[in-house]
Amino acid sequence: MILGTALLVALNLPESLSERGKGWVRDILSPLQALVSGVQHRSGQWAGAVRGLGEMALENQQLAAEITRLRTEIRYLEALESENIALRAQLGFLSRPHYELIPAEVIGRDISGWWQTVRIGKGLAEGIESDMAVVTPEGLVGRTRSVSAGTADILLISDPSSKVSAYLRGVDAHGILSGRGVTPRGVAMLQMEFINKDARVREGDEVLSSGLGGTYPKGLLIGYIEQVSLDDSGLFQRALIRPAADLGRLPYCFVVRESRDPVESLLRQVPVNGGGAEP
Repeated sequence: MILGTALLVALNLPESLSERGKGWVRDILSPLQALVSGVQHRSGQWAGAVRGLGEMALENQQLAAEITRLRTEIRYLEALESENIALRAQLGFLSRPHYELIPAEVIGRDISGWWQTVRIGKGLAEGIESDMAVVTPEGLVGRTRSVSAGTADILLISDPSSKVSAYLRGVDAHGILSGRGVTPRGVAMLQMEFINKDARVREGDEVLSSGLGGTYPKGLLIGYIEQVSLDDSGLFQRALIRPAADLGRLPYCFVVRESRDPVESLLRQVPVNGGGAEP
């Protein structure tokens, strides 16, 4: 109200007084103009700050998502490394330099036999071939069978067609182990046959791979004795085996590959009888 009155008075002053009057009005109104200008400037700053906060919030969300992804990957890799170390500690043969582990994720199962085969997401491109042993930190799983560039099918030791030469730890007894499928309770079982009838086989004894046949390295834990009896001929014992590895839950596994000895590789290149190196 006061500002409007002052403006009307200044506009109706005589010409001779108008300049001095206008200057007087400007002097009076200058603090108010400065205040209004400051408010407008701060309002602009606040609006910019609000926009900046919104952009910062979006950027923070993106950074948080990236951090979560990286942390998840780190935890996955740490878990893999821990399992790898645990597996090497449990299976002494893996500490030797001529064996290496290829970690692989299980990506599917054979719908015609839930316990018999699984498929992993690695294959020829990663150096996986047929008839390589497959293990978990708990024990033997099976062997590779059909291998493509990016996948491989694993024949589980629970499959009736699976055969493993095995022996009992601490007992002078060998035998042939084969799959028995699953029990009505859904538990995979194995059977070991041709065990010496005089061997003192007891429930809970560890069953290990013997290394005979070339597919499975010696010393892999297969399972534990559940039950022992004489076979139909009465000449041998047979045993029911519970697998050490949980074949029904396999999120990932390790393919065992035998590394070529660098000395052996060098010898392969040495000419024989003055001839050239082997192809």
